[in-house]
Amino acid sequence: MNSSAKHTADDPTIQKNLPQVIAAEDIQLLRQAYMTLEHPSLAARLSNVLGTPIEIAMGLLPRSWYRKVHNTAESALAKALSTAVSSMRRQHESNGREQYYRGAVAGSGALGGFFGLPGLLLELPITTTLMLRGIAEIARAEGEDIHAASTQAACLEVFALGGKTEIDDAAETGYYGVRLALSSYMSSAFAHVSSQGLSGNSTPMLVQLIQAVARPFGLSLSQRAAAQILPVISVASAAAVNVIFIHHFQDMARAHFIVRRLERKYGEAFIRAQYELFEQEDQLKR
Repeated sequence: MNSSAKHTADDPTIQKNLPQVIAAEDIQLLRQAYMTLEHPSLAARLSNVLGTPIEIAMGLLPRSWYRKVHNTAESALAKALSTAVSSMRRQHESNGREQYYRGAVAGSGALGGFFGLPGLLLELPITTTLMLRGIAEIARAEGEDIHAASTQAACLEVFALGGKTEIDDAAETGYYGVRLALSSYMSSAFAHVSSQGLSGNSTPMLVQLIQAVARPFGLSLSQRAAAQILPVISVASAAAVNVIFIHHFQDMARAHFIVRRLERKYGEAFIRAQYELFEQEDQLKR
């Protein structure tokens, strides 16, 4: 058992306040969430559609576009935060809304893809806003109050979680590592979010949070952009790229908010200890 898990087991306060065992269905949900969060599949899915490794497509993307994509990602996140969550109705909506957002993003993405890389930069704010609203729907389905500052920030976190690759260093890019890295920005930004909501008119710390999230989000956007500029890609493949893109972030969102729901039920330290056991099992298999 690693140090975090051992600390959890030895802490009498945690032992007093948390269940001694986790329900079988919950441990299975947590394991599935772990596999999604620690083994991202965007690159693999894109490679399957393209019939060639995404790394090759990335090599065809003009170097000057990487900075443009990153800057656009940052701007798109800021604009999305000013409209997406705040415009959602508080009452429950059906699960069909998730399919609606997936279709809307696919449509806007396909329109942008028709015009190549310039089109991607133009449609990205719309796509990001739709994606954020879809993420918020998933959060609400997992019992979150989407009007709470912590939930809105957790929705933003999903874009950082979605930018991992299989070759990233686990110590720096693992699920809890990303949450820890963003926590310093979030703690300072919460006061602003609580009083004014997430918006483009942000405090410096909220701006830094958006910048931090934009870095991994920019990687995902670069993969998507590279996939769309391949000369051999068909119209059908271009549409599939956009569907894969939104599906990837919905999967990450669902896993993220399952973990948060289990943390509310069992306590964060308890769930993190269980999560770290999966990490140890994973390392032993490699």
